[in-house]
Amino acid sequence: MRKKISFLVILLILCIFAGILLGSVHISPVSVLRCLAGLDRDSTTYILVTTVRLPRVAGACLAGMGLAAAGVILQSVMNNSLASPNTIGVNSGAGFAVMLTLMLGGGYTSTAPAAFAGALATTLVIFSLAYLADSSRTTIILAGITVSGFLNAGINTIKLLDTDITVNLTAFMIGSLSGLTFDSLRFPAAAIVTALFLSLFLTKALNVLGLGDDIARSLGLNVTFVRLALLVLSSILSGCVVSYAGLLSFVGLIVPHICRRLFGNDARYLLPCSVLLGACFVLICDILGRILFAPFELPAGVLMSFVGGPFFLYLLFKKKGGRRVNA
Repeated sequence: MRKKISFLVILLILCIFAGILLGSVHISPVSVLRCLAGLDRDSTTYILVTTVRLPRVAGACLAGMGLAAAGVILQSVMNNSLASPNTIGVNSGAGFAVMLTLMLGGGYTSTAPAAFAGALATTLVIFSLAYLADSSRTTIILAGITVSGFLNAGINTIKLLDTDITVNLTAFMIGSLSGLTFDSLRFPAAAIVTALFLSLFLTKALNVLGLGDDIARSLGLNVTFVRLALLVLSSILSGCVVSYAGLLSFVGLIVPHICRRLFGNDARYLLPCSVLLGACFVLICDILGRILFAPFELPAGVLMSFVGGPFFLYLLFKKKGGRRVNA
């Protein structure tokens, strides 16, 4: 287990360094090290590294960590291996709230709280619909598709009513990490790091929830409170990512499944390892988007959809019926 975790840490470090080096303009490792050491402050390379590459790499890491952790939490709370911020419509809820806020005159500083509110409301609606019907895999996914379709209709309506939003938020709808600054990451980063820290303290509760509500209550767990707290944390994670990176897809679905194969269902290992792998996954997609068609750039969200769509179909047809995702 330690070797696998160490491998993920090393992979993340390499991805971070590659994210700084590679792009439409390649930078030598020596130049990067000089910039990180605070040398050559007047050079173009220093400006490129500190104002473009570093914020972008930081945003990619936070996005991968937040969405992967949200996926683990949602799959555990809903006892559904297909639940993720993308597949059940949480990202669409956050995106709709952001666009509605901007249309009503709210500034970009208000997008993070709006995204959180939209993500939380959507999560609670999906969970309530599944609870009122049944908790099978199909019910939750169909409820998510229905709510997501309704929210996407709202997004399209806003785009028609306010063409300025359509022009300014095209990258937002696809999911992109270009144009990030440290100022734009300040609030989302603080919220994501705090939510991740709190989530790590609830890994034992995630394991107990996986045993079923009756057993969890018999072990002294306040199921209602813990489930609500976890849903709030997942909404903070996914909502804050959407507020600056847009509607990135499938991170919360692909990464937890890979980590389950590598590390098992124990949330004490599954959650932190998913956080590490999620950061690597988003960084790799972003780097490929920058170099495959250079000097043109392919948004990271496009590559994630190319990978995530077939992966989702694979999971959908692999097994039928609901099953618990935690042992």
